[in-house]
Amino acid sequence: MSAPSYAIDVRDLSKTLEGRLVVNHVDVRVQRGKIYGFLGPNGSGKTTTIRMLCGLLTPDAGEGTCLGLDLRKDLEQIRLKVGYMTQKFSFWEDLTIEENLNFVASVFGMDTPKERVRSCMERFNLAARAHQLAGALSGGWKQRLALAACVLHEPELLLLDEPTAGVDPKARKEFWDEIRALAARGLTVLVSTHYMDEAERCDQILYVAYGNIMAEGTVEEILQQSGFSSLEDSFIYYVNQAMENQP
Repeated sequence: MSAPSYAIDVRDLSKTLEGRLVVNHVDVRVQRGKIYGFLGPNGSGKTTTIRMLCGLLTPDAGEGTCLGLDLRKDLEQIRLKVGYMTQKFSFWEDLTIEENLNFVASVFGMDTPKERVRSCMERFNLAARAHQLAGALSGGWKQRLALAACVLHEPELLLLDEPTAGVDPKARKEFWDEIRALAARGLTVLVSTHYMDEAERCDQILYVAYGNIMAEGTVEEILQQSGFSSLEDSFIYYVNQAMENQP
């Protein structure tokens, strides 16, 4: 049997920010076409790790590949193949939905940008709101616009940093339905989240606390390793374990 193909394959990844070790020699391997959940408390290093994986930060130590590209040498090529959705809405509130997407298309130098934008708006049910200012959208619709912008250039890897924080349950469910549909078409997804019900939708889970990967595996494997019957209890267990190991 051949070895699985990994969209992310990094080893010994480390980063210090403002004198604090934020990511502590972690290994991350993500199989292509899968959804990986990245769980951890605030300040655990999730965002810093994601930014290193998409080429926005250079690791202090570590090596590996993202989409087969060297994490240190091929930063620009990585950025072109990755969609990154930040926790905070990061598009232009004084532009319309269509104008935001047109700008993203121009940044990536897409062929037939108008057709690509139109198709994307239809796919994400944004066409009827094309001329609405982004700043006037609810949290759920801003989230939908951000996701559309992140996949407009047809990336191979989607990195989502707390994408459903602050949106209502209906918008969360619709968002995850779309994520599952994208993964079914072959897109690889790494998503950080605080919600245990979202973690249960992932193919694999990585628990991170204080810059360390504490556990990883399927939901069933995580529960078996921890000895608990719920993800929330196992999560608390691993966070407490990480706290005890702090210097």
